[in-house]
Amino acid sequence: MIRVGLQWIARGACTHPEVMTISGGSLCAVEFPAMVGVIRHPTRGMFLFDTGYDPAFIAATRPFPERLYRWTTPVRIGEDAEWQTWLAAHDIAESEIAGTIISHFHGDHVAGLGNLAHVPVYCARAGLSQLRSSGRFARVRRGLLAALVPPEVDTQARFFEDAPACQLPSAFAPFREARDILGDGSLLAVELPGHCAGHWGLALITEAGQPVLLAADAVWSGQSITQHRPPPRITTALLGDTRRYRQTLDLLSRASKNNGELAILPSHCAASARKFSATGDNDAG
Repeated sequence: MIRVGLQWIARGACTHPEVMTISGGSLCAVEFPAMVGVIRHPTRGMFLFDTGYDPAFIAATRPFPERLYRWTTPVRIGEDAEWQTWLAAHDIAESEIAGTIISHFHGDHVAGLGNLAHVPVYCARAGLSQLRSSGRFARVRRGLLAALVPPEVDTQARFFEDAPACQLPSAFAPFREARDILGDGSLLAVELPGHCAGHWGLALITEAGQPVLLAADAVWSGQSITQHRPPPRITTALLGDTRRYRQTLDLLSRASKNNGELAILPSHCAASARKFSATGDNDAG
């Protein structure tokens, strides 16, 4: 695999009772950062893995029933999450962004797409189709906010399902099959079903040679992987498919146990982000 640079950076956060994200968790509210992967390809430019929160999320959740999303999942979107401010704080030149890779279409992963609708969007056809076909109440129940995904995204979309199939290196076992979204073996989309329709992660090798699996919302925390503790059924059934979610968790647990060098990064786990940052020249701020 071609090696790439990776920064794992927070952009906003939400709070939620821990018990809704991991079995046996506390009833107390816990803050979950929304992480963004800033990927620097040696020849193709920069790609973002998801977008985190954006002030656009506040506007999209003002009307009813969309406001229910913000009531049930309170968010923190400070001035530092404003698009130009966030770019400048992390030395990201907007002109260098060659594309966005969307793990799935929940609001905390696509809130910044309005800033990026002019570049290719790599995503799952199944996820975009559900976003466009569902009614407003059904979308809110599933964590989807259609206002955050401009119509231009539909024409810019490059679907994971259409990318060439390839085999993953052994460092990612037991995960085997992926989709080569750039066609050069650098960024490999890996289906991680269960959380919602069209939920995918991304496999890559960093410049330092470390294998990384960006796991999106396949779990909310690294602890869930190492201790094999899924969320309660009420959570997984509300958003997706409990059986498939737990199958994915089993694969993640086996991958973590069998591959000591593999970093599995859930999109909302501050501890995993800190650990990854400590392993080298990575920014998990």
